[in-house]
Amino acid sequence: MKKLYIFLALMALVSPVFGVWLANLIGYHEPLDVAADMINEVANETLHKVILQDVSDQMNWTPLKDYTVPGLPDWLGYIISAYIGLAIFIALWLVARRVKKTR
Repeated sequence: MKKLYIFLALMALVSPVFGVWLANLIGYHEPLDVAADMINEVANETLHKVILQDVSDQMNWTPLKDYTVPGLPDWLGYIISAYIGLAIFIALWLVARRVKKTR
C-alpha cells in the first residue's frame, strides 16, 4: 500500500507537466469550450449575435476553478488540487473499508 501512496504522490507532482505545460504548449482547450466557440462563431456569422454566453465566473461553485489556487502559479495550484483530490479519495476509501469491516 505504501508503494501506491508514493506512486500517487509522484503522479500528483508531475501532473502540471501534462495539465499546464503541455496543454499550453499545444494550445489545448476543453472540448465543450471549443464546441461553444464554434457555435458562437456560426451564430455570429448567421444571426449576428452570441448565443452561448460564458457564465463560468457567475456560476463558479468550486473553490479551485480549473485546478488553480488564487494567488499561486498554475502549476502549484495543479499540484495542490491533486493532493486535495487524493486526500478526499483516500479518506472516502478508508471510511468505506471501515464500514465494510464492521458488517
